[in-house]
Amino acid sequence: MKPTTVEVRGLSRAFKKLVAVDALSFAAAEGELFGLVGPDGSGKTTTLRMLAGVLRPTAGDALLDGVSVVREPERVKRQLAYMSQRFGLYNDLTVLENLRFYADLYRVPAAERAKRIERLFRFSGLEPFGDRLAGRLSGGMKQKLGLSCALIHEPKILLLDEPTFGVDPISRRDLWMIVHEMVGRGVTAVVSTSYMDEAERFDRLALIDRGRLLAVDTPEALQAGLAGQLLSVRLERPREARVAALRLPLVRRAAVFGDRLHLLVAAAERNAPAVTRALEEAGFPVLASEVIAPSLEDVFIERITAAEGNAS
Repeated sequence: MKPTTVEVRGLSRAFKKLVAVDALSFAAAEGELFGLVGPDGSGKTTTLRMLAGVLRPTAGDALLDGVSVVREPERVKRQLAYMSQRFGLYNDLTVLENLRFYADLYRVPAAERAKRIERLFRFSGLEPFGDRLAGRLSGGMKQKLGLSCALIHEPKILLLDEPTFGVDPISRRDLWMIVHEMVGRGVTAVVSTSYMDEAERFDRLALIDRGRLLAVDTPEALQAGLAGQLLSVRLERPREARVAALRLPLVRRAAVFGDRLHLLVAAAERNAPAVTRALEEAGFPVLASEVIAPSLEDVFIERITAAEGNAS
């Protein structure tokens, strides 16, 4: 069993009356790709800022490679690379000059610099653009350069705050390849995202909403743990149909996905005829229906709904 590299213990942060992060607890092991998954405003950025030692927790603590973010925030920074949503590239420096600047900042030994920059160039694909000003790079290339600068000192822990936000599909793929390569080298990566399709990339993930932890597990276990089966129903006016579906005794949950409703029922195949008949009797003709495997978005919606029900 691999040693724990990141251990979060009841971590909280309040801004006056707003509780942005509410007693989060989770752990990530050496060489693990761990995800913080949730919508905008769920507390992901605040959590990463506390882990990076740039924001002091209101309560709780976290240990990064055994170092407390509360007691030794400056020492924590030596163990990691933190790439915020607005990573500090210097637009009037070239790609190569930015890498050299961060090598200076992180005090990378002179004898190591050329080799490290060559490796970063190799898997980022930025070598042909070494003499281009950072300010003239595309959004995706800036993200790859920011990640390369963050990795120049070969950290043990990598904290990435929504690294693929607003990035084109090709650069998005390249960014994930870089992250996976680092994880393969034994780096522990804690990455936040609001993209549910990206959540399936993680070894394990924490589902977060309104600063609270909903669940921690592997993507496969979270999907398998959904309490029921999903019936996907295509129809017109799905938002209105959702209201009617929620009145049906067989339907536990209902969520809109485009022109479809995802209905959580005890046994989808057995209950499908009764559910579709009831919707049609309520004035919503069913165009198509099928039993589907739950996505992580389905799981997330179910967890949020359940949490709201428990709180009320």
